Amino acid sequence: MAPRRDYFDGCAAAHGLDLVGERWALLVVRELMLGPKRFTDLRTGLPHASPNVLSQRLRELEDAGVLRRRRLPPPAASMVYELTDWGYELEPVLQTLGRWAARSLPQAESIGVDSLVMSMRTMFAPERAGASGATGKDADGVEQVVQFLFADQPFVATLRGGDFTIVRGEASAPDATVSGAPEAWAAVLYAGHPVASAVADGMLAISGDASAVERLLDLFPMPEPLAPVG
Repeated sequence: MAPRRDYFDGCAAAHGLDLVGERWALLVVRELMLGPKRFTDLRTGLPHASPNVLSQRLRELEDAGVLRRRRLPPPAASMVYELTDWGYELEPVLQTLGRWAARSLPQAESIGVDSLVMSMRTMFAPERAGASGATGKDADGVEQVVQFLFADQPFVATLRGGDFTIVRGEASAPDATVSGAPEAWAAVLYAGHPVASAVADGMLAISGDASAVERLLDLFPMPEPLAPVG
């Protein structure tokens, strides 16, 4: 195993890069933001990372205190990786980096399930939720709950006034359900692809209150792209 490369710089930002700046390290953190995963699940989410490199990053992040290993109780009895409390504190770092880099994001890149869900957490604009009138069915009530199903993985999105959450799990009585390819939902959400076209093409399926889905579409604006250099 190659030794970790340090910057030997007293700056806290440099130390942060010593901890999570190696290739794939922050993406491992991203993959664990929505809950614990087995090694095989991480391989699925990061298919271009070799098993050896992924194992090395996991060891380094564990040594740094960013994540830990835990064995699930029977009957699963699987070893999973999960973020520590300190590791979860990296979410705003990922969000700030994502919003910054979105200004030059190549449109042709594919997107994984966890990457898409985390992008929704990142790009949500609470001021738009308030401006759109999505202020709740009553003073304290939940405005809407949308169940998403990407690659057989369920996620619950909840919009309450200007607050938005999306977590792994199933809703008991969602207003609407969206299922399909993550790339299709990303195209609708970020590239302006019409929902009706995605449904007609069989890339997305929507059941329940379609207006609940429509209300989400304006709440995740992409930043202005950078002007071309030169």
